[in-house]
Amino acid sequence: MDSNWKSEVIDLPVKYTTIRFEIDSGIAVVTLDRPDSLNALNRTMLNELLSVVDRTDADDSVRAVVVTGAGRGFCSGADLSRGQGTFDYSKAASNGAPVDSASEYASERARDGAGRLSLRLFRSLKPVVAAINGVAVGAGVTMCLPMDARIAADSARFSFVFSRRGIVPEACSSYFLPRLVGIDQALEWCYSGRFIDAPEALRTRLVREVSPRDQVLARAKALAHELTDGTAPVSIALIRQMMWRGLGWQHPMDAHRMDSRSMFSRGRSEDVKEGIRAHVEKRTAEFTDQVSKDMPDFFPWYSEPPYS
Repeated sequence: MDSNWKSEVIDLPVKYTTIRFEIDSGIAVVTLDRPDSLNALNRTMLNELLSVVDRTDADDSVRAVVVTGAGRGFCSGADLSRGQGTFDYSKAASNGAPVDSASEYASERARDGAGRLSLRLFRSLKPVVAAINGVAVGAGVTMCLPMDARIAADSARFSFVFSRRGIVPEACSSYFLPRLVGIDQALEWCYSGRFIDAPEALRTRLVREVSPRDQVLARAKALAHELTDGTAPVSIALIRQMMWRGLGWQHPMDAHRMDSRSMFSRGRSEDVKEGIRAHVEKRTAEFTDQVSKDMPDFFPWYSEPPYS
C-alpha cells in the first residue's frame, strides 16, 4: 500500500441521511444507505451523491472512490413511493404547476436526475469502482456505467427494466451501455428488461469480475489501490478524462493534440523528476503534485455542452 496513506478508517463530520461516507487508506467508500428499500434512489440520495463526488474531487487525501450498498441490495432503482407520478416531470416545479409545451423539454426541471449523476461521475477526477453487493435495477445499474470498473457479488442480479415500466433507459445509458457491451447486447437487455445474473454480466463485460458476496467490497477496495497506489494523482486525473472523453473523439488527431499537451505539461513537472528518481533508486515514488492545485493550465480543455 502507498505509504502516503494512513491505515486507519477516517470518518468525516458531514451529515448525510441516505448515504454513508468514509475514507479508508486513501479510498473513499460511499455506501448507499436505505436498506429497507434496497437503497432505492430518491431525490435526497441523488443530491447527496452529486455532493459527494464534488467532495472527493476536492479532497487530495482521496485517491479513488468505491460505491456499494447497505444490506442485501446495491440499488433497486428509482424510489417508486410516489406511485404513478414517479416519472412525471411535468409537475416538477415547486408549486406543482405543469410544464406547458414542447419548449419545456429544454427546461432544467425536465432533466433526468440519474443523468445528472452519470454526467458528474463522467467528470470525476478520481477513479470510481462499483462494489455491487446485490440487486442493481434501473438507475441502480445505469449509475454504475460511467464508473471505471464494476465488481459484482456472485448473487448480484441486474435489469434494465425501463421498457417494463413504460419508460426508457436514463442516466446517459444510451451512450455508456453500448460502449461497454456492444449495441446488440445493449438493445436486447433494454428491449426485454429481463434479469441478468452475475455470470452473464461477467461474460458480456458488464462487470469486470465476480466475487463472493462477503468479499466484494474488499475486492473493490483492493482494486482501487491497484489502480492508484504508487501513481501520480494529477496523471491519474488526466488519464481518466482523456480516456473517457476520447470515446467521443472523431479523429486520432484529437487524441494526439491532447496527448501532446499533457506530455508537454507533465514532462516539466516535479512529479516526472520524482518518478524517474524513484525508478532509478528502486523505490516507491512520493508524488507531490495535487489535483486541487496542480492540474495543467489548459485544464479543463473541454466545455460542457448545455442542456437544451
